[in-house]
Amino acid sequence: MDTFDWVPTVANFSGTTSTVVRSAKFGDGYEQRAADGLNNVSTQYALQFIGGEAKIKAILAFLKAAGGATSFLWTPPLEDAPLVFYSETWTPPTKDGDTWTMTATFQQTFDLQDDE
Repeated sequence: MDTFDWVPTVANFSGTTSTVVRSAKFGDGYEQRAADGLNNVSTQYALQFIGGEAKIKAILAFLKAAGGATSFLWTPPLEDAPLVFYSETWTPPTKDGDTWTMTATFQQTFDLQDDE
């Protein structure tokens, strides 16, 4: 599995962690909740990359090669080891002088299969 090694900017960096929970509500107001599956917590990141033409071209090539279907490794902030992600969406790069900017959305997955 390939590793995404480029570091996003701190500006415009955001993420959302979601859980999958099953619940049952009862007539007396009681609600029972339980985690749905072993990996019921996942995170999606909105990332921004700024750099020269070569850097942004390399990021684009990596994302296009994965094609939204092939998972890759990336280490989010405060994680000790890489996690598995895929990226189905990114923006076309924009240019300001010699600096290029683009964004990408990384969705955590637990599917360890590599489509190659």
